[in-house]
Amino acid sequence: MTLTPNKMQNKIYLASKSPRRRELLRQVGIEFELLLLRDAMPRGPDVSEIVLPNELPEIYVARVTQEKASAAWSHMQARRLPFHPVLAADTTVVIEQQILGKPANQGEAIQMLRRLSGKTHQVLTSLAVQHQDARFHCTQSSDVTFAAMTDEQILAYCATQEPYDKAGGYGIQGLAARFISHISGSYSGIMGLPLFETTALLRQAGIQLP
Repeated sequence: MTLTPNKMQNKIYLASKSPRRRELLRQVGIEFELLLLRDAMPRGPDVSEIVLPNELPEIYVARVTQEKASAAWSHMQARRLPFHPVLAADTTVVIEQQILGKPANQGEAIQMLRRLSGKTHQVLTSLAVQHQDARFHCTQSSDVTFAAMTDEQILAYCATQEPYDKAGGYGIQGLAARFISHISGSYSGIMGLPLFETTALLRQAGIQLP
Protein backbone atom coordinates (compact mmCIF):
# COMPACT_ATOMS: atom_id res chain seq x y z
CA MET A 1 0.00 0.00 0.00
CA THR A 2 1.35 3.47 -0.96
CA LEU A 3 0.01 6.52 0.84
CA THR A 4 -1.33 9.45 -1.16
CA PRO A 5 0.85 12.56 -1.35
CA ASN A 6 -1.21 14.55 1.19
CA LYS A 7 -0.45 11.84 3.73
CA MET A 8 3.30 11.81 3.15
CA GLN A 9 5.49 11.91 6.27
CA ASN A 10 9.06 12.95 6.96
CA LYS A 11 9.48 11.71 10.53
CA ILE A 12 9.17 8.37 12.31
CA TYR A 13 9.19 6.83 15.77
CA LEU A 14 11.93 4.28 16.44
CA ALA A 15 10.85 1.53 18.84
CA SER A 16 14.36 0.42 19.77
CA LYS A 17 16.96 1.15 22.44
CA SER A 18 19.82 0.20 20.13
CA PRO A 19 22.35 3.03 19.71
CA ARG A 20 23.52 1.35 16.51
CA ARG A 21 20.08 1.66 14.93
CA ARG A 22 20.01 5.35 15.83
CA GLU A 23 23.41 5.85 14.20
CA LEU A 24 22.29 4.07 11.04
CA LEU A 25 19.10 6.11 10.71
CA ARG A 26 21.10 9.32 11.12
CA GLN A 27 23.56 8.07 8.51
CA VAL A 28 20.83 8.09 5.85
CA GLY A 29 19.17 11.27 7.05
CA ILE A 30 15.98 9.84 8.58
CA GLU A 31 14.43 12.03 11.26
CA PHE A 32 13.15 10.08 14.24
CA GLU A 33 12.09 10.18 17.87
CA LEU A 34 12.42 7.29 20.29
CA LEU A 35 9.28 5.45 21.35
CA LEU A 36 10.59 2.84 23.75
CA LEU A 37 8.88 -0.32 24.93
CA ARG A 38 8.97 -1.61 28.49
CA ASP A 39 11.35 -4.54 28.95
CA ALA A 40 11.66 -4.85 32.73
CA MET A 41 9.74 -5.67 35.87
CA PRO A 42 7.55 -5.13 37.83
CA ARG A 43 4.95 -5.18 35.05
CA GLY A 44 7.07 -7.23 32.67
CA PRO A 45 7.97 -6.55 29.05
CA ASP A 46 5.57 -5.19 26.47
CA VAL A 47 6.79 -7.89 24.07
CA SER A 48 8.17 -11.25 25.16
CA GLU A 49 11.27 -12.40 23.30
CA ILE A 50 10.92 -16.00 24.41
CA VAL A 51 11.20 -18.45 21.51
CA LEU A 52 8.07 -20.57 21.15
CA PRO A 53 8.36 -24.38 20.98
CA ASN A 54 9.57 -25.55 17.54
CA GLU A 55 9.58 -21.96 16.25
CA LEU A 56 11.93 -21.45 13.31
CA PRO A 57 14.37 -18.52 13.56
CA GLU A 58 12.81 -16.73 10.57
CA ILE A 59 9.34 -17.00 12.07
CA TYR A 60 10.54 -15.98 15.51
CA VAL A 61 12.35 -12.81 14.46
CA ALA A 62 9.47 -11.68 12.23
CA ARG A 63 6.87 -12.33 14.94
CA VAL A 64 8.77 -10.46 17.65
CA THR A 65 9.41 -7.50 15.36
CA GLN A 66 5.79 -7.15 14.32
CA GLU A 67 4.65 -7.43 17.93
CA LYS A 68 7.06 -4.62 18.83
CA ALA A 69 5.69 -2.41 16.06
CA SER A 70 2.12 -3.08 17.15
CA ALA A 71 2.89 -2.41 20.83
CA ALA A 72 4.70 0.83 20.02
CA TRP A 73 1.81 2.00 17.83
CA SER A 74 -0.58 1.32 20.72
CA HIS A 75 1.66 3.32 23.08
CA MET A 76 1.65 6.22 20.64
CA GLN A 77 -2.13 6.23 20.57
CA ALA A 78 -2.49 5.82 24.34
CA ARG A 79 -0.13 8.74 24.98
CA ARG A 80 -1.89 10.85 22.32
CA LEU A 81 1.36 11.53 20.54
CA PRO A 82 1.41 12.99 17.01
CA PHE A 83 0.85 10.24 14.46
CA HIS A 84 4.01 9.15 12.65
CA PRO A 85 5.03 5.76 11.25
CA VAL A 86 6.61 3.42 13.81
CA LEU A 87 9.75 1.44 12.94
CA ALA A 88 10.63 -1.68 14.94
CA ALA A 89 13.42 -4.18 14.36
CA ASP A 90 14.87 -7.32 15.87
CA THR A 91 18.15 -9.06 15.11
CA THR A 92 18.83 -12.74 15.66
CA VAL A 93 22.04 -14.70 15.22
CA VAL A 94 21.51 -18.26 14.02
CA ILE A 95 23.92 -21.16 13.73
CA GLU A 96 22.78 -24.58 12.60
CA GLN A 97 19.16 -23.39 13.02
CA GLN A 98 19.73 -22.52 16.69
CA ILE A 99 19.10 -18.97 17.89
CA LEU A 100 21.88 -17.29 19.86
CA GLY A 101 20.51 -14.44 21.95
CA LYS A 102 22.35 -11.89 24.06
CA PRO A 103 24.73 -13.55 26.52
CA ALA A 104 23.68 -13.09 30.14
CA ASN A 105 27.23 -13.39 31.46
CA GLN A 106 30.84 -14.02 30.48
CA GLY A 107 30.41 -17.78 30.49
CA GLU A 108 27.60 -17.62 27.94
CA ALA A 109 29.55 -15.18 25.77
CA ILE A 110 32.59 -17.48 25.74
CA GLN A 111 30.41 -20.47 24.86
CA MET A 112 28.76 -18.60 21.97
CA LEU A 113 32.03 -17.40 20.49
CA ARG A 114 33.58 -20.83 20.71
CA ARG A 115 30.63 -22.11 18.73
CA LEU A 116 30.96 -19.37 16.09
CA SER A 117 34.73 -19.76 15.77
CA GLY A 118 35.80 -21.08 12.36
CA LYS A 119 32.22 -21.34 11.08
CA THR A 120 29.64 -19.47 9.03
CA HIS A 121 26.41 -18.37 10.69
CA GLN A 122 23.41 -16.27 9.73
CA VAL A 123 22.28 -12.89 11.02
CA LEU A 124 18.56 -12.24 10.53
CA THR A 125 17.21 -8.73 10.97
CA SER A 126 13.47 -8.30 10.69
CA LEU A 127 11.85 -4.90 10.13
CA ALA A 128 8.29 -3.71 10.61
CA VAL A 129 6.80 -0.30 9.90
CA GLN A 130 3.35 0.35 11.35
CA HIS A 131 1.30 3.29 10.10
CA GLN A 132 -2.44 3.66 10.50
CA ASP A 133 -3.98 0.31 9.57
CA ALA A 134 -1.04 -0.70 7.34
CA ARG A 135 2.02 -2.72 8.32
CA PHE A 136 5.03 -3.22 6.09
CA HIS A 137 7.60 -5.85 7.01
CA CYS A 138 10.52 -7.89 5.71
CA THR A 139 13.43 -9.95 7.00
CA GLN A 140 16.98 -9.60 5.69
CA SER A 141 19.54 -12.39 6.06
CA SER A 142 23.33 -12.19 5.90
CA ASP A 143 26.07 -14.82 6.25
CA VAL A 144 29.01 -14.10 8.56
CA THR A 145 32.15 -16.23 8.70
CA PHE A 146 34.46 -16.18 11.70
CA ALA A 147 38.07 -17.25 11.39
CA ALA A 148 39.23 -19.81 13.92
CA MET A 149 39.73 -18.06 17.25
CA THR A 150 42.02 -19.13 20.05
CA ASP A 151 40.74 -19.36 23.61
CA GLU A 152 43.07 -16.49 24.46
CA GLN A 153 41.41 -14.29 21.83
CA ILE A 154 37.92 -15.27 22.97
CA LEU A 155 38.69 -14.62 26.63
CA ALA A 156 40.26 -11.25 25.85
CA TYR A 157 37.24 -10.20 23.80
CA CYS A 158 34.81 -11.34 26.48
CA ALA A 159 36.73 -9.31 29.06
CA THR A 160 35.48 -6.18 27.24
CA GLN A 161 31.93 -4.86 27.51
CA GLU A 162 31.23 -5.36 23.80
CA PRO A 163 29.57 -8.84 23.74
CA TYR A 164 26.88 -8.34 26.34
CA ASP A 165 24.17 -6.28 24.65
CA LYS A 166 24.40 -7.99 21.27
CA ALA A 167 22.82 -11.10 19.79
CA GLY A 168 25.41 -13.82 19.36
CA GLY A 169 27.80 -12.08 21.73
CA TYR A 170 29.62 -9.88 19.23
CA GLY A 171 29.40 -6.61 17.33
CA ILE A 172 30.72 -6.45 13.78
CA GLN A 173 31.29 -2.70 14.06
CA GLY A 174 33.62 -3.12 17.05
CA LEU A 175 36.56 -5.23 18.13
CA ALA A 176 35.04 -8.43 16.75
CA ALA A 177 35.65 -7.20 13.19
CA ARG A 178 39.22 -8.47 13.40
CA PHE A 179 37.93 -12.06 13.68
CA ILE A 180 35.43 -11.91 10.78
CA SER A 181 36.94 -13.25 7.57
CA HIS A 182 33.94 -12.89 5.25
CA ILE A 183 30.40 -11.54 5.07
CA SER A 184 27.74 -12.01 2.43
CA GLY A 185 24.72 -9.74 2.63
CA SER A 186 24.19 -6.40 4.37
CA TYR A 187 26.81 -4.92 6.69
CA SER A 188 24.22 -2.55 8.19
CA GLY A 189 21.84 -5.50 8.55
CA ILE A 190 24.45 -7.34 10.62
CA MET A 191 24.72 -4.21 12.76
CA GLY A 192 20.97 -4.35 13.31
CA LEU A 193 19.25 -2.28 10.60
CA PRO A 194 19.66 -3.11 6.89
CA LEU A 195 19.48 0.34 5.36
CA PHE A 196 18.41 -0.60 1.85
CA GLU A 197 15.42 -2.59 3.11
CA THR A 198 14.65 -0.01 5.80
CA THR A 199 14.43 2.89 3.39
CA ALA A 200 12.33 0.82 0.98
CA LEU A 201 9.79 0.03 3.73
CA LEU A 202 9.69 3.63 4.91
CA ARG A 203 8.98 4.83 1.39
CA GLN A 204 6.08 2.37 1.21
CA ALA A 205 4.77 3.85 4.47
CA GLY A 206 4.88 7.36 3.03
CA ILE A 207 8.16 8.69 4.40
CA GLN A 208 9.76 11.30 2.15
CA LEU A 209 13.37 10.35 1.46
CA PRO A 210 15.91 11.89 -0.94
